[in-house]
Amino acid sequence: MQICEIINVGTELLLGEILNTNAQFLCRELAAMGISVQRVNTVGDNPHRLREDFLHALSRSDIVLLTGGLGPTQDDLTKEVVAEALTLPLEEDAKQMQCIKDFFAVRGLPFSQNNRKQAMVPHGCTVLYNENGTAPGIYIETGEKVIVLLPGPPHELQHMFAHALAPLLQQRGEGVIVSHHLRTMGIGEGRMAELCNDFLDSTNPTVAPYAKDGEAYLRVSAAASTKSQAEDMCDCTIKKLQKVLGNYAYSIDKPLERVVLELLHAQNKTLAIAESCTGGGICKQLTDLPGASRVFGWGVVTYADEAKQNLLNVSRETISSVGAVSAECAQEMARGMLARSGADVALAVTGMASPADDTEKPAGLIFLHATDGTQHKSLKLETGRSDRAYNRSVATKQALDLVRQLLMI
Repeated sequence: MQICEIINVGTELLLGEILNTNAQFLCRELAAMGISVQRVNTVGDNPHRLREDFLHALSRSDIVLLTGGLGPTQDDLTKEVVAEALTLPLEEDAKQMQCIKDFFAVRGLPFSQNNRKQAMVPHGCTVLYNENGTAPGIYIETGEKVIVLLPGPPHELQHMFAHALAPLLQQRGEGVIVSHHLRTMGIGEGRMAELCNDFLDSTNPTVAPYAKDGEAYLRVSAAASTKSQAEDMCDCTIKKLQKVLGNYAYSIDKPLERVVLELLHAQNKTLAIAESCTGGGICKQLTDLPGASRVFGWGVVTYADEAKQNLLNVSRETISSVGAVSAECAQEMARGMLARSGADVALAVTGMASPADDTEKPAGLIFLHATDGTQHKSLKLETGRSDRAYNRSVATKQALDLVRQLLMI
């Protein structure tokens, strides 16, 4: 199997000014070709460090793919550093020069002499012409090694990869790698890994646990000569894992909000949601998906105590005796939402997303309740964290899972 290393170039990446989505895209696409990405590195706009990282990558990998640093300014040095390291002179590509001039002419912009730099390419390379910008990609074969340079802007990189680079790399791929995620709720990463320990040493397919806020995944990856063979290998392992995990495993690849919507559609039921500490986050998760309007029509954010009382008929006695952050309040919110909306299922969440001076209740204390009028599901969360975003994220996922559990009774 061909080994690939990716080097993302740009000081802005190291400063955290932009999110590196290129690495994610390239790793996924290369794996589908049967090319194994074993390292991803980020280096700033420093020619000495870039040269050092490039030569190290070239010494240990079959394919070195660099992104960024192909622009017209002085700090765009990827092409120059790579050409110098390979002792390849730069020469002007007439077609690329015309492409650059046409790019400016079509947009009614003056041609900048700085852009001439982008028409200079290493001798003997294959130029990957850019249909969405002025920086061409570069493909170089030297011995058994391949070096690829791609522009940094994601829309340019992705189009160039699909239309110009992929046909060249397909010849070097050996089989395919397929990955799927078995997603779980209600079980921590440690316990999940403990239950599935017998699978974690498998070499093909591989099984790897990891966690995100409020849920845990198992990534199952298989390498085979064809996609159908790899899919069959993954499917066999996933079915065994599902038997071990039972109802903790809620889907293969699908996000929780999609699973909930599909259950509501299948049962021809509607959902209404009353939120407090999550501030509308649960409603957003559902309405981000197409088809949500068929099963979800009501959502309210009752942040203030008065809103809970006036809109959801939460009793004044409940607020005064146990407070808005309580199991009793969550239950009354859900009952009030069910009655007011006429939906088949109602969900409510109330809690402390972050610390407050006017209460002794800790941040991360959250109460959830789901009901269809007959069946009820309640959950108390205690995250032990003061991270507002984290607490909201966890509460949103747990709330959706509570609806899933109710629908599966």
